[in-house]
Amino acid sequence: MTRESRLVAGVILVLVPAVAFGGASLLAMILGRTAGYLDNPVRQDLWRAGHAHAGVLLVLALVALRYVDETRLTGPWLWLARTGVPIAAILMPAGFFLSILDPAATEPNPLIVLVAIGGLFLIGAVVTLGIGLLRSPDAVPRRA
Repeated sequence: MTRESRLVAGVILVLVPAVAFGGASLLAMILGRTAGYLDNPVRQDLWRAGHAHAGVLLVLALVALRYVDETRLTGPWLWLARTGVPIAAILMPAGFFLSILDPAATEPNPLIVLVAIGGLFLIGAVVTLGIGLLRSPDAVPRRA
């Protein structure tokens, strides 16, 4: 693994406890019957989606990093393949959480656009990585 990929992996692993803390916070709001959460179905749905996306995308980012250095990608394509999923893992949950901060809100605010921007990073990264792997010299399975 290259130094750059190892650095990104280290940052991702440091962020994992934040996702665990978020899950514990959601559980505390449910068990504590916190006003502004249990009585707001939109907030519940978006915060649940934010937490789920954070966890799944951080795991996907770690898996993708294992493959980035197996490609011959360079420049901005390598950057996108290496950092696109981690960026999505930040932007998408941020959009879900920040779009419904007001406990009385009944619909998301304009910050929900962060979810779409994160989705573009996610798609760009995985497609770029996939193409990079398919075009790498060892992409064709070797026959025994």
